Parts: sequence; C-alpha cells; structure tokens
Amino acid sequence: MKRIRITHTTEYFYNQPVTFGPHRALMRPREGHDVHIDSGRLEISPKASIRWLRDLNANSVAIVTFPEPADKLRVFSEVNVDLYDELLIECHIDPRARSFPFQYSANEQLGLIPYRLPSYPHDGPVLQKWLSELYEPGQLIDTLELLNRLNTRIYESLKYQRREDPGVQLPSKTISLGGGSCRDYAVLMMEAARSWGFAAQFVTGYVQMGEGQHGATHAWTEIYIPGAGWQGYDPTNNKQVGDEHISVAVAPSHQEASPFSGSWKGPSNAFERMEVSVQVVGLKNS
Repeated sequence: MKRIRITHTTEYFYNQPVTFGPHRALMRPREGHDVHIDSGRLEISPKASIRWLRDLNANSVAIVTFPEPADKLRVFSEVNVDLYDELLIECHIDPRARSFPFQYSANEQLGLIPYRLPSYPHDGPVLQKWLSELYEPGQLIDTLELLNRLNTRIYESLKYQRREDPGVQLPSKTISLGGGSCRDYAVLMMEAARSWGFAAQFVTGYVQMGEGQHGATHAWTEIYIPGAGWQGYDPTNNKQVGDEHISVAVAPSHQEASPFSGSWKGPSNAFERMEVSVQVVGLKNS
C-alpha cells in the first residue's frame, strides 16, 4: 500500500467584484478496490454553499453556489489517498480479447456504445492515415502490443507542449502541429482507439512527479479490455497507468471531466489572471 497527499489550489483574480454563477468542482479522487481516501477537505472562498452528487459517470462532483460578489475566487483541496497494487493485466484478459481484432460481448456492446462513438468523426480520415503504420485492416496482432504501440507512437512522434488555455485540440490539429498538451494526447489516443473499435474514455486526475514526467495535474486515456476492465494508458509519459496516477474524473468526452468549471458576470475586462498550484507527494505509512 502506498499513501500520497494531493494539494490543489486554483485562484481566479478580477480587478473588481463580479457575480459567480454555479460552479462544478471535480477534485475528489475516484475510490474503489485500488484507491481509498483516508482524509480530505475542500475550502472555497468567497463563502459558498457546497452540494455533492454523483454524475452520469459516477464521478464525485461538488456543486458550488456563491451568494455574494467578490474580486477573487479560491478553491483549495487537500486529500490523503491510499493506493493498492494491482496484478498485471495480462493475467486477466479474456482469451477472446488477447488478439485484435476481437468482438465485445453483446452485453458489453450495449453499455459501451458512448465510449466507442468518435467525438470528432470528421477527423477519421486523418487518423486512419496516421495509424496505418501501426495496423492494417485484416491484420492479427496481440491486443496489448497494439495498444502499447499506439501509446509509444504518440509519445515518440509528437512533442509535449504545456498549454494553459482551456479545451483541447482536434486530433487532426495535434497531428498536423506535431505536438500538444497531455489533454490533447489523451483525446488523440481515445479517438485513435475508437477508430479501431475499442471502447475508450477520457480521464483527468493527478500524477506523482517523477524524472522525465510532465506536471502533477494530468490527463490520460482508459481503454476497456474484456476480462481486465478499464486499463489506463499515459501517452504523455509513454507508460501504462500505475500507482503514481490518481484518477478524479472519467467521461466519454473531455468536456465532462473538467476539474473546475462555471460562469461569472461582470465587465468583459474584469478578469485578470488564474493561478494553479498542485503538489502530489508521498507520505509515510502510519
């Protein structure tokens, strides 16, 4: 078992008081057999009311409403998380899915429809051309080898770029520009996997810093493999997701997994800047 502390502060600064509409905060890690929250706190200023809910994707969402205007919005989250090791996925893959192409079962296909439909159908031809060096229709290949090749191709053929502006690039733009952020990489891998028929979803969360890795807030892709379930791939760092990754939100599209979103009303020039600070550090087990 491994214990880590995640501290995440986001601040928005305005040159005069503005009115804040309802906001959605996704900062609480997704608990399960492999992740347990030992303790946590969420602090928001100005004074606000917080209501928690589970969304369609079973993410834990804080709905925040503000009664008074303010010239600064600060969101602070601190969570201690216990992570438990999992066995290698090769041991659990359903025999029918060990080689690609394969078919999901009838029950799986019904539940996986939203995760197999392309989010950017017009990018299909560009994606197929870009992927032709990895796989040709009719070819029989080990499933994990194919997904690892895709993960590595994104890492090796593109250049990582830190982007502060919101949203993601189209997969075709990431390919044409030759680079992007972790969000862009995650969307590209998700769409590439879907173009082959895999079920894939977008993931946001945190990654514990390590040599050669980028950032502490992070995004990656999960792909559904029969028998093994949802398995994470991190093309930004060219690795399968492990115990240094902590997922906070999953969704069929990136818009539903934004860490903090909402609206404000005031003069168009009122917004000055945003500052984000994230730390992911290991703790000694008690």
